[in-house]
Amino acid sequence: MTPPAPPIENHPQSVMDDDKLKEECGIFGAIGVSAAANFVALGLHALQHRGQEAGGIVSYQEEQGFNSARRFGYVRDNFTEQSLMKTLPGALSIGHVRYSTAGAKGAVIRDVQPFFGEFSMGGAAIAHNGNLTNADHLRRELIDRGAIFQSSSDSECIIHLMARSMGQTIPDRMKEALRQVEGAFSIVAMTRSKLIGVRDALGIRPLVLGKLGDGMVLASETCALDIIGAEFVREIEPGEMVVISEKEGLTSYRPFEPVKPRPCIFEYVYFSRPDSLLGGRSVYEVRREIGRQLALENPVDADMVCPVPDSGTPAAIGYSQESGIPFEMGIVRNQYVGRTFIEPTEQIRNMGVRLKLNVNKSIMRGKRVILIDDSIVRGTTSRKIKDMILEAGAKEVHFRIASPPTIWPDFYGVDMPTKEELLASRMSEEEMCDYLGVTSLKFVSIDGLYRAVGEEDGRDPENPAYHDAVFTGDYPIAPKDMLEKGFKMKSAK
Repeated sequence: MTPPAPPIENHPQSVMDDDKLKEECGIFGAIGVSAAANFVALGLHALQHRGQEAGGIVSYQEEQGFNSARRFGYVRDNFTEQSLMKTLPGALSIGHVRYSTAGAKGAVIRDVQPFFGEFSMGGAAIAHNGNLTNADHLRRELIDRGAIFQSSSDSECIIHLMARSMGQTIPDRMKEALRQVEGAFSIVAMTRSKLIGVRDALGIRPLVLGKLGDGMVLASETCALDIIGAEFVREIEPGEMVVISEKEGLTSYRPFEPVKPRPCIFEYVYFSRPDSLLGGRSVYEVRREIGRQLALENPVDADMVCPVPDSGTPAAIGYSQESGIPFEMGIVRNQYVGRTFIEPTEQIRNMGVRLKLNVNKSIMRGKRVILIDDSIVRGTTSRKIKDMILEAGAKEVHFRIASPPTIWPDFYGVDMPTKEELLASRMSEEEMCDYLGVTSLKFVSIDGLYRAVGEEDGRDPENPAYHDAVFTGDYPIAPKDMLEKGFKMKSAK
């Protein structure tokens, strides 16, 4: 059998974050509201699940001009109302929370967005959710032409491309710059008087528009509108740019060649918060339906359905409802564990997932347990959870996964292991079952996943409705930089 993936116990985030996929960014912007940075901070707090490494906010006030603050750690710890009112005044502001994907890993303050540039017609700040698949190529060209980069982030390429544009306005320069990049991007940007939102032509990463009193806001997810009491207006359409000003209102542009949209299906599986709306559908209801599909496709005789909290909970509810097997909270999550509340010594690392999850032993003893999780990446965390359940006295552990096997890496804004580290890329389902040491292991099918998001006939292999490359290897945009580094796509011979 293929040997297991290398252990990640010494990875600096492994104790708290385990081996889940990470969406690297959340973005938020507000215009036409008093103390806009306060609302941006609240919006970023609601989007904290999309990035917990660092956050930044830029605001503009006519008397003080542009002001910015960039900090490591959680929004709640760094952006208080008092500090925001003093240092980030104004009725126009944007913000960003991040994990690191493209660029250097780890905490480097110069990589924290939003990025700022000064142009002949005034300053502009930009915050980007996604990943540019030709960023290395663009960076080399720009450096050869004299550009001096201040960060390792692919997002800075956009600022340099804007600086070289001959457009007469900042929105025009942004249009020209974005026509030269490839990959996934949802963007919020600001000038002295305008809030700008852009989504790539495929719509891979989400972006929504809201109304707050006389002002307007842009956000990665609708849950960020809810926290500030903003009214959801609509999604920014794939390939759309909106420019919002207090004087002129909202103007919509279509700067890219039209293509069939393919939003990221993993937003439904894991990235988005369950209380958000995505593509007109409740993320919670989709996840519950994935659980129902999983039960229809992969039934098993057992005593209880138990989620891996919190991401497996909606699917576990759906599995329980469809199968008639009782739902139980057999695993309890410690909601108050931060990423590094204690020095991660070897002894603490060995405690692993027990710092975050604890098995409810009184209901596990002697039971046949169906364990529901959203995905299996490296498999290290899954093995530890299975061990905890068996140590608690469970008789059987049947793993049911609310997504197809994750076989291929993502290049559009996901902090993800290499293909070699992905358990499903090197093992069959039977081998994975043996490696994890569970009684049985089954995944929802790709057609079942598509049915859960409303595609009644499943996935159309000739014309798929979503970006699902992590499951299928079908990349809607060729990852130019990775191909130059030797990555082999599924279609390559």
